[in-house]
Amino acid sequence: MLRTAVQDYIKVIYELEVAQGQPTTKAVAEVLGVQMASVTGMVKHLAGEGVLKHQPYRGFKLTRKGREEALRMVRRHRLLELFLVRTLGLRWDEVHADAEQMEHAVSDALVERIYEYLGHPQFDPHGAPIPNLDGTVLARRSVSIAQLKAGDDGTVTEVEDKDPAFLRFVSSLGIEIGSTLQVIGKEPYGGPMRLRLGTRNIVMGTEAAARVRVARTES
Repeated sequence: MLRTAVQDYIKVIYELEVAQGQPTTKAVAEVLGVQMASVTGMVKHLAGEGVLKHQPYRGFKLTRKGREEALRMVRRHRLLELFLVRTLGLRWDEVHADAEQMEHAVSDALVERIYEYLGHPQFDPHGAPIPNLDGTVLARRSVSIAQLKAGDDGTVTEVEDKDPAFLRFVSSLGIEIGSTLQVIGKEPYGGPMRLRLGTRNIVMGTEAAARVRVARTES
């Protein structure tokens, strides 16, 4: 089994590949809270382990072996988050850090027992898809709220989960997975957005709106 630090790097690189297409040393360093020199050294190590393909001056990406390991860790993390929310009643802003610790300690057998116990869930508490055992990930058509135009409707499918304070902010607005909303106004040049949520009107800045994804209502 790969050691904890290596697993953390692989998972972060996978998540950045999904979000950005091409991870950078700077982005990995920011997510993990380490120096860029540390990332550079780990990238070389991961390439030697066969989980990363590193092309000097052109970046890096996971190999098939690396992607399989990353998806295994993502599956563990998201199932553990859901377990903590459903069985222990923790809020969605309370589970990320604990799941980060637990994902390295629990056995594969326990992870699959949790999957069975939860009824074969497809999504974690924040709406992120839970990878299947075969490495497939359910694809959904979604956009960020920031990409919507005035008059557009959508149903919230996923909220960025790394920042507990952001999740608390989203909750304070009354937004949760499955909420339906409509854009009733959008200020130019990255200004705030006015949204109708149920019977209420709320305001959300563009930066925050970019971190919440919705399935656009088809007209």
